[in-house]
Amino acid sequence: MTQYDTVIIGAGHNALVCANYLAQKKQKVLVLEASSAAGGLASSYEFHPGFRTSVAHTVSHFSRKIYRDLELQKHGLTAMANPLPCVALNRQGNHVVLDGDTVSGVTEKDRVSYANYSKLTERFANLLAPFWLKTVPAIGNNSLHELLSFAQLGVKMRMLGKDDMREFLRIVSLPTHDLMDEYFDHPLLKALLCWNGLIGSKQAPRSPNNSVMLMLYRMSEGMSGLHEIPNGGTSRLIDALCSSAKSQGIEIRTNSSVRRIVVDQQKEGLRATGVQVDNGELISAQNIVSSADPKTTFLTLLGAENLEIEFTNRIRRIRSEGLVAKLHLALNGLPQFTGLDQSDGQLLISPDMATIESAFDESKYGQCPTDPVMEIVIPSMRDPSLAPSGQHVLSAHVMYVPYKMKSQWDQTAIDTFIDKLINKIELYAPTIREQIVASELLTPIDLEQRFRTSGGHWHHGEFALDQLFMMRPTYGAAQYQTPLRGLYLCGAGSHPGGDITGVPGHNAAHEILS
Repeated sequence: MTQYDTVIIGAGHNALVCANYLAQKKQKVLVLEASSAAGGLASSYEFHPGFRTSVAHTVSHFSRKIYRDLELQKHGLTAMANPLPCVALNRQGNHVVLDGDTVSGVTEKDRVSYANYSKLTERFANLLAPFWLKTVPAIGNNSLHELLSFAQLGVKMRMLGKDDMREFLRIVSLPTHDLMDEYFDHPLLKALLCWNGLIGSKQAPRSPNNSVMLMLYRMSEGMSGLHEIPNGGTSRLIDALCSSAKSQGIEIRTNSSVRRIVVDQQKEGLRATGVQVDNGELISAQNIVSSADPKTTFLTLLGAENLEIEFTNRIRRIRSEGLVAKLHLALNGLPQFTGLDQSDGQLLISPDMATIESAFDESKYGQCPTDPVMEIVIPSMRDPSLAPSGQHVLSAHVMYVPYKMKSQWDQTAIDTFIDKLINKIELYAPTIREQIVASELLTPIDLEQRFRTSGGHWHHGEFALDQLFMMRPTYGAAQYQTPLRGLYLCGAGSHPGGDITGVPGHNAAHEILS
């Protein structure tokens, strides 16, 4: 039987990043993926004959350091500094466009305010950026190295100066609604800028939590919070990571669902020593690394009987119910949005912050929004292989679609909501309905079932103050090492969180190797 240094559960982007770093240090690594393809939410699949898509329709803020470390350009991943323009759509065609460092469609006053706002938030994002790419020290009984990490943050904050340090501490806990009102007048610009602090989360502009922190996280490494699609599409990232892995001798097995994590009693106590896959095969390894969400890892694959009850209770309390649905449309041509020369960009249908807030309020009561807000991308413009020649795919993230509905998600409910979403898009692209060949709606429940993610939450857990840093996913497992020796985490449920950054995989690998 082949002996592995490390077995990794799941083949999402974080798992592949982790595997690549371990293999660079000559570890023998096996990656086990339950589905037929690697990539997780970034994997592409056919939703209608000839039309392909992925749940993650952009590569959102993938780490430049990882890109360089793994030499992914050699494996076909190019144009990683090509962010999409962000367009806040207006029904009359008077759009607000954020493209790089410039904003158009607003007054001179808002343009000046945006320049000042950008400088300040970029400075704060740069303050935090180094701490996303390292293990967060545990609370108490710290080593000298860990104490130095705390000290480094303190020194960087002191370097801000008294005024900026006060401002940083003020805005990181500020509702985005208040921050936008302080700086800007145009309602579309406010909605556009707060969107990237909200998408994928269970928050709204007035939420008294730290959506500003999520916005700063997404601005790390100079990305300004913008999204991008590499040449060849989102799947090109997964292809490059797989190519790099195979070139280093990493074995990737698809259609290999892990049934359980094997635990043995040793002199030092319990230890994870392997996994059992669904066909009954037992695979042993020195280290087991899970890229699954914490609830799946600890409660399903490991079992509460192998953990202390206080720890499992904390895992059960992780807030991980998704609030985003995914709409896919197969189109017989390129959609034409009023007043827009081309549809290549991150297109937002969210006319103001009040509309976003209203949609969030309805979701609290298990209802889909009456007036939906969404983010649209036409990924086939950057990756023509997603659709037949001359045809296109529309991909939309629809916010505030509850995991727990007041009424059941049946086909009638799905068809009704799809029709409502198309009606909304039609206000901005009047001929869209005539172009539709097929449609697909994935609710949070669909995401949970198809991608084995508890609650259908992209980030494997809410990005909130009590679930961040040394509390992600909870204390006792926030440093990637879990309470069970030999078992590590490397998924989005670990520090620093979700999105397609690769950072949890990077940090987990370095912790394992240390």
